[in-house]
Amino acid sequence: MKVKLLTTISFFTYQFSISQTEKLLRGKVVSQENALQNVEVINKTAKTSTKTNELGEFSILAKEQDSVLFFSKDYLFTRLKLTLKDLEKSHLIVEMTPKAEELDNVIVSRSVFNKNELKNIANNKEEINKIKIRKQFDDVTTKVNVYDGTIKNAINYNYPIFDKPKKKIEPLDDRFRKLIIASCPPDFFLKNLEITSEEKELFIKFCDIDPKSKTLLEHPNVLALMDFLYAKNEEFKKL
Repeated sequence: MKVKLLTTISFFTYQFSISQTEKLLRGKVVSQENALQNVEVINKTAKTSTKTNELGEFSILAKEQDSVLFFSKDYLFTRLKLTLKDLEKSHLIVEMTPKAEELDNVIVSRSVFNKNELKNIANNKEEINKIKIRKQFDDVTTKVNVYDGTIKNAINYNYPIFDKPKKKIEPLDDRFRKLIIASCPPDFFLKNLEITSEEKELFIKFCDIDPKSKTLLEHPNVLALMDFLYAKNEEFKKL
């Protein structure tokens, strides 16, 4: 009985010592089966980092329960909490998700004609001639200077001395919110910070009030941002 007990204790002691020993974690970072170069691989627990090579490969010392972050400006950052199985793999594959592209001032308009109308016009010479005449008329009228009733060198009553002073509207500074959204995956708040979708905007405003958020805007760093969000989350939960 004593022999079995000693064997069991020795086994668990051996397993624990293995789990607490750093190992060289090797892996590859990909996105849609394409290797990603120059991705920052950060062991947040050990405060060490490296970058992927041209083949998307990396190697970094880590142990079980270490938190490893993968960061690239064009992709949502990925976080892994290493398990013993991850460390035992000869080659760990990490998948990253591209950031959605934001398109500014895009206007989508519906065509004046539907497909049937376009077919009818294409087969109708009279309609084609009408379109040509209309275009020529539009070209001519745009070049003709039409009198608009204004008097040359007249007093401009829109000059500032006749206008009432307008209240200056300060633009909303949402740079910190954009930084968080760009750096954090969609499920980060619920999965990592345990903040619901209803609390998310309130939490971001709570963080934005802190003067340290302005420092992060001037010197963006994903590791510093993560530490800041985790620290603010503790304060937020107490409130």
